[in-house]
Parts: sequence; structure tokens; C-alpha cells
Amino acid sequence: MRILLALLPLVVLALLAGIFLLRLEQGGDPATIPSALIGKPAPALTLPGLQGHDGFGPADLADGRVKLVNFWASWCAPCRIEHPLLTTLMGQVDLYGVAYKDSTENALGFLDELGNPFGRIGVDADGRAAIDWGVYGVPETYVVDGRGIIVWKHVGPLDAAAIRNDILPAIAAAAR
Repeated sequence: MRILLALLPLVVLALLAGIFLLRLEQGGDPATIPSALIGKPAPALTLPGLQGHDGFGPADLADGRVKLVNFWASWCAPCRIEHPLLTTLMGQVDLYGVAYKDSTENALGFLDELGNPFGRIGVDADGRAAIDWGVYGVPETYVVDGRGIIVWKHVGPLDAAAIRNDILPAIAAAAR
């Protein structure tokens, strides 16, 4: 009887380890961060425009056209890496940018250096809009359908595989 009591904690530990391992194997990509906003309207915020650019608000996001909303910053190294890929989407979808916690001078310099793929650029100087959108950190990209509903979210820098496998299918589905 004493041996069974002594082995009980080991048996329980082995069962818990097995359950955790099984959950990790079947749980999908652990890097995927779910968004509570998928299937819900984009936050009802109006962002002022970056100097020389139009900002945007709820009516702009619900104008019947699919949008790609990208939160970025000039100080963000991954934003610099993904930026050329955003320019490849020009003409395929309306691109809206959100300059996150950035100075006007630095944000404009970033766009002057790398090009401006955005039709509209909102400013989120204090980061409050990012909180309402559920942004964990820049860059983050959202697909918003023509009714202003968030249908897809990508955390981190975009790469060619994410554009091919996630963004373009999400845009196509949102356009239907």
C-alpha cells in the first residue's frame, strides 16, 4: 500500500505531462495569437492623417471595398523588412497604414525612403487605437471586409508565404 501511495504523485505527473504534450501537438501553431475582433466591426475610431495624407475612420472602412490595415512604425525593424511586400499588394487591395507611436518626421522619412503603399495613413501617437484594435506589437496586419468587419489578422512581419497562403485568400473571401 505504501508503494502505491509513493508512486501516486509520479503517475499523476506522467498523466499531466501526457495531456500537455498531446495538447501541444494538436493545438496548432503556438505562435498564432487569436484575436477577439475577428468577425466583429473594426473599432469605431477616427484617426487623424499623417501630414499630407488622409486619415480614416469607420465610414472609410465600411465603404464596400476590402481593406488591408497595417500598424507600423519607422523605429520597427520588422516593419522595414515587410514594407517591400506591402508595396506588392498595391492595386490588389486598398492599403491603410497606421503610424504607431511615431514622430511625424520619422514616419515621413520612412515612407520617403521605402515608398508609400498606403492610400490613407492614420496616426496613433499615443497607442490607444492599437489597444482598441488588439495590437500586441508592430507590425500587425488586418483584413477588413467592405462592411468594416475584421476578417483576418496577422501578427508580426508579413512574408511571401503569409501573403500567398493567408492574405490573398482572406482578401478574396472578404470580397465575396
